[in-house]
Amino acid sequence: MKNILILATGGTIVCSDRGQGLCPHYTVEELLRCIGPASPDCKVVGKTVMNIDSSNMTPGRWLAIAETVVAEYSHYDGFVVTHGTDTMAYTGAALSYLLQDLNKPVILTGSQYSMTDRSTDAIQNLNDSLLVACEDLAGVFIVFDGKVINGSRAIKIKTRSYDAFDSVNYPLMAEIKHNRIEYNPLLRQVFAKVSKAADSLPPCVPALEERLLVVKLFPGLHPGIFDYIRDNMRGVIIESYGTGGIATDVMDLAAKIRELTEAGIIVAITTQCLMEGVDLQVYEVGRKLPLDRIIYAGDMNTEALVPKLMWAMARSRDFGEIKRLVETPVRGDLPAAGIDRETSHLSLRQ
Repeated sequence: MKNILILATGGTIVCSDRGQGLCPHYTVEELLRCIGPASPDCKVVGKTVMNIDSSNMTPGRWLAIAETVVAEYSHYDGFVVTHGTDTMAYTGAALSYLLQDLNKPVILTGSQYSMTDRSTDAIQNLNDSLLVACEDLAGVFIVFDGKVINGSRAIKIKTRSYDAFDSVNYPLMAEIKHNRIEYNPLLRQVFAKVSKAADSLPPCVPALEERLLVVKLFPGLHPGIFDYIRDNMRGVIIESYGTGGIATDVMDLAAKIRELTEAGIIVAITTQCLMEGVDLQVYEVGRKLPLDRIIYAGDMNTEALVPKLMWAMARSRDFGEIKRLVETPVRGDLPAAGIDRETSHLSLRQ
């Protein structure tokens, strides 16, 4: 029998409306009573880490969740983190970087409707998450509406529907149907538990660098925003057009980006497009950037790039080391040998 710890952080799953709109209300003990009869044969214990709307999630609270997993790691076989859906993808990615030495599963889940709503998806998502948490897996995953998604590859794509999350630029780890897990055979090997591994985790980094801004380019963006970034931020993520398009003539944003790099600001370039990633070598406008002083996001999503850059900047002040940390694949957040978006056609099999 597996021992599973549910870490409650709030979210819609424990919300009620007491006259001012939905807000977290129910306790982890009430949440445990939602576990249905189809749940796997395991001993489940609950612990409250926080009870917030996930709009109020912060890097400090990511650390609190990660530190709780570290503290409880040797006592449990797997972990389920109940979380609000709006920032779940950010937290899933953050835990992937903060808990890189995991040899057990950490599952994030929640619901689109409160556990007391007649239309709730909470019971199914909880049961599916417990099922995966009992598996011999290593890593962080989001389990939602029957999908098992790599924690650094999830994006919330719908605001109300049950199928709120999708895996972008990466195949699904598995799907759950009728209380059975159908794995992608290649990814099951990648995320398999190591038989002989330490039964403890090293401490997390003590802090994450929060002086970071995400700028989404749009026609007419005033270049003055980059002066603000230079004077107030330590890093910036720029969501460019297409494969890496950035204005170079009337509003010469490329020149402003060069100024940032010369001032020691960490600059990472990604794309506004969900699929296929950034490549600054394709167009002339991309090649006009200071390519040797920029971090390439590849096909990472912004939800993963934000915590990864915060984590890397907290570990080093050297640009070369930060660039190495961000551009090195961690648990499938970037293409690695044998695993990339071209594998997404693989069938899922038991």
